[in-house]
Amino acid sequence: QVQLVESGGGLVQAGGSLRLSCAPSGRTFYAMGWFRQAPGKEREFVAAISWSAGMTDYGDSVKGRFTISRDNAKNTVYLQMNSLKPEDTAVYYCAADSTYSTVFAGTCDYWGQGTQVTVSS
Repeated sequence: QVQLVESGGGLVQAGGSLRLSCAPSGRTFYAMGWFRQAPGKEREFVAAISWSAGMTDYGDSVKGRFTISRDNAKNTVYLQMNSLKPEDTAVYYCAADSTYSTVFAGTCDYWGQGTQVTVSS
């Protein structure tokens, strides 16, 4: 069975950085990405990336601060989060699918369990 194993979440001060990792087990995925959801808020698109990283997209709220990347030899996708703000506090979910459009839209078939990111001010 496919699992998306996430790591790297935690507590960080505003202005700091964290790097999230997501390592699928069982198969590879053409497209992967990250979403987040804060309490009382709708799920929000964060970033997506294609197999060779030829396509990337970022949500407006994180563009310029977050960078998505992947290491296919390790079958791992990363989310480097810099200049973190308290409003970045959320549960971050890894997402994966065989098409870029479904990951971008959040209609993909595979999701991680979520990892908590808390940014203090």
